[in-house]
Amino acid sequence: MNPRDELRDFLMSRRARITPEQAGITAIGTRRVAGLRREEVAMLAGLSNDYYTRLEKGKVAHPSESVIEAVSRVLELDEAEHVHLLNLVAAMGNRSGKVAPPRPGGPAPRPSLQWMVDAMTEAVALVADSRLDVVAMNHLARALYSPMLDGAGDTRPNFARFAFLDPASRELYPDWEGAARVAVAQLRMAAGRQPKNRALSALVGELATQSEEFRTMWAAHEVRLHFAGTKYFTHPAVGAIELSYHTVELPSDPGHALTVYNAVPESPSADALRLLSAWAASRTTPGVTETSDADR
Repeated sequence: MNPRDELRDFLMSRRARITPEQAGITAIGTRRVAGLRREEVAMLAGLSNDYYTRLEKGKVAHPSESVIEAVSRVLELDEAEHVHLLNLVAAMGNRSGKVAPPRPGGPAPRPSLQWMVDAMTEAVALVADSRLDVVAMNHLARALYSPMLDGAGDTRPNFARFAFLDPASRELYPDWEGAARVAVAQLRMAAGRQPKNRALSALVGELATQSEEFRTMWAAHEVRLHFAGTKYFTHPAVGAIELSYHTVELPSDPGHALTVYNAVPESPSADALRLLSAWAASRTTPGVTETSDADR
């Protein structure tokens, strides 16, 4: 993924959604494109047309914080979009074209991550990396995501690949489109942080080649910060489950995040989790814990 192209396409997509009326200006003449023109964004942000044009085309290596803030304000970027813009600008400042060497705990997660989630016995707990590969799961996570694990075979399970390439995802996620959009938005955020990550680029290419729905969602340039909320599942063994989740990044293992799902106490979903635990004990589920030491 070319950082310059990513920056240009993101800014173009965001100004396309802001009408002149929304921005408080009068539309003049025939408009060939939807949304704001470059010169209108420049005017509203207090920039010269030439400077903003060069910024959008990725030809400004180190724009000031005040410039980014002004552009974010005009384009009405939310927190996730603002962070994504900062990441894209930072990537533009890296002229070497080299990918930074992985930090300890990055691509090869430590075994202690598995020990950590295994210690969580009454909640669904898992660790995933920035491209949505699952690297550690406890017994309840393996049970909840058994349709994904069953379809992954010998490869490391991946949430995005499951959503777009495995029909079982449409049964596990009652709101499949919502779950798929979240996966794409998370990959977009990762691409902004690591535009030259070959593994991430390969995954995006694989999904774009095999899924028209992925191509459509990827082209929308949606991004999202995904730290807390509610998820809904329809598990083949126990039925409907509603779970609250919290996700925290792991500074000790850069690029990895821990997600924990809980049900409301004494709720039908809490009963479903208990049934899920009993169901898991009655079967052997292939999963991350069976990865060989050589893969870690």
